[in-house]
Amino acid sequence: MERTPLVAGNWKMYKTRAEAAEFCAALLPLVDELDEVDLALCPPFTALDLVAERLADAGVGVWGQNAHDAPEGAFTGEVSCGMLIDAGATGVLLGHSERRALFGETDEALARKLVTALATGLEPVLCIGESEAERDGGATESRLSTQLDGALGSLGASQVLQVTIAYEPVWAIGTGRSATPEIAQDTHAFIRGALSQRYGEECAAAIRILYGGSVKPDNAAELLAQPDVDGALVGGASLDPRGFAAIARAALAHE
Repeated sequence: MERTPLVAGNWKMYKTRAEAAEFCAALLPLVDELDEVDLALCPPFTALDLVAERLADAGVGVWGQNAHDAPEGAFTGEVSCGMLIDAGATGVLLGHSERRALFGETDEALARKLVTALATGLEPVLCIGESEAERDGGATESRLSTQLDGALGSLGASQVLQVTIAYEPVWAIGTGRSATPEIAQDTHAFIRGALSQRYGEECAAAIRILYGGSVKPDNAAELLAQPDVDGALVGGASLDPRGFAAIARAALAHE
């Protein structure tokens, strides 16, 4: 089944509004002819509306980096899915490894967030991944299965078709160490197989699975050439418009 490549940039806690505006101005001419690749950016909440406005005509998706499952309430420091949409977001990143490790986010919480995001009309991107100790101990598949079961447990096939999965090996995030193309393919194939067991082969074949772990312009082509790697969730390299565009072009080459 044909799956349109998707390249998303997660800015994390970087860029002021002025810096975000400068990035958008530099990015637009670089992605003008990349219509066959879906692009998205995850700016900080303070710049979300600005990025959404500047990139609207280019068709670049804008995602929140996180969201609460409640529509409103006494949750200081949190942002609801409705607020994201109000600011111009089209999607939301859920379960990033930093949210899990630093802020105690659980699979049960993510299950609630996925339901809310889908009901609100946001495209949810569920991040899963194993630690270095889990990979070295042979527990990668067990860990990924637990995360998928915990977060997707209440969703039916029609809902899961609206979810993108992002595989981010924790041992390869921010370390400069990336999974080999073979490791990425093997793990993505396992994830697709797990989805197939739960939802059927046809459904699993339609779901995009992104790789996110120190993706850079110089390793993107090999990673994105793998049959079950449908794009990339890019961290540090997405802070540079030229680097982000180069990764998007690498995805186009294997479309």
